[in-house]
Amino acid sequence: MSLGTYSFADLSWMFRKATLPWSDLLNASTSLLMRKYNLNEGVLVLDDTDLRRAKTTSRIYGTHKVYDKKTGGYFNGQCIMSLVLVTKTMTIPLGMRFYRPDPKYRAWEKADKLLIKAGVKPADRPKPPERDPNFPSKEDIALVQLGDFHRKHPDFIVKAVLADAAFGTHSFMEGACKKAGCKQVISQLRENQHVVVGNSSMPVKEYFSKREATSQTVLVRGGKLAKMTVIPARLVVKAHGVKRAVIAVKNEGEADFRYIVATDMTWRDLDILQGYTLRWLVEVVFQDWKTHEGWANLAKHPDEDGSVRGVILSLLLDHALLLHPAQQTCFENSTPANTVGSLKRAAEGEAMFVFASEIASDVNPSRMVEQLAAKFKTYFPLSSSKKHMSGRDLGRQEPMPALNHHAIIDLLDGMTVALA
Repeated sequence: MSLGTYSFADLSWMFRKATLPWSDLLNASTSLLMRKYNLNEGVLVLDDTDLRRAKTTSRIYGTHKVYDKKTGGYFNGQCIMSLVLVTKTMTIPLGMRFYRPDPKYRAWEKADKLLIKAGVKPADRPKPPERDPNFPSKEDIALVQLGDFHRKHPDFIVKAVLADAAFGTHSFMEGACKKAGCKQVISQLRENQHVVVGNSSMPVKEYFSKREATSQTVLVRGGKLAKMTVIPARLVVKAHGVKRAVIAVKNEGEADFRYIVATDMTWRDLDILQGYTLRWLVEVVFQDWKTHEGWANLAKHPDEDGSVRGVILSLLLDHALLLHPAQQTCFENSTPANTVGSLKRAAEGEAMFVFASEIASDVNPSRMVEQLAAKFKTYFPLSSSKKHMSGRDLGRQEPMPALNHHAIIDLLDGMTVALA
């Protein structure tokens, strides 16, 4: 869009070499939004997303073998942990961290699975290696992100922390309460996790299969009402060693239950369910980043600084669009906000209008138009298409008289075979 003023190499150099306080810029931007819109409470949402890269990557940071949930196979890609803030007014991406698996721990996991499959008892299998601090787990990264936010914004009231089933562990849920300075953490249990009933324990799926379900109307993401099948309970989760609020829930048309778990049992079951539906908003943030804000492309700049700082710039773009005059009007009047895609198109149109105004007001507008036309030809060149045959050779595509005798011989041979 700069018509050659800035090149891809210029951006890459800025990401890797410029001495800008990148993390401080993002934190300052978050503080500005909070102050501008008087945001003092909200919900923190944690999730991760994967980015497919080329099969061979030598300098792209954090690439590794990633499990493909769609195909059941694997691809070479990046994994990013994201922290998102959901308030009564807006949803703000707060930051990201690249996840890289520990090579030694991953090798142990692979070998351990083979030993389990072979029937080797736990006592006879090698113990897991110590975690390398250079390769923190997803849980460790998530807790650091929560702690950073609470430390930088100590007066902000975190109503709850939301995370998917990968974070439904005792260590994460208790740690998140301390790091974020809140009482409520909502996640999910796997169907095979055990709950304590009396003097025995059983899988959570088995426990709820014996309980009677009820139909309940739930406000999904503060928008539409949806009917859900719900079974609430207060149970000791065996792996956690404490009692939790556990709710079996499924939407209309779904066959299987999901098992929501929450630390603060003073919340109503309905409030826990409605709060957990806000977790879906992080998927919208991911879609906006990948489609409109350069996130997927900027994350593949060379080396760690290139990738990390490129993503920070894309987050700053999201923050900037929250300050667009049209978006401010929506927030101030409590009307539905505009999409990132429409705001981006509006900003591009405004830039073109300003540029046209500069041409019209110049003392020699025809000279500026000629310069612009020359730049367009240079930076928007036309490419040759392989779809059309113009300028290419189709071949002869017609009979050769010299080969007529071969055709007659082949015809006679065919007739002989048919008569035989």
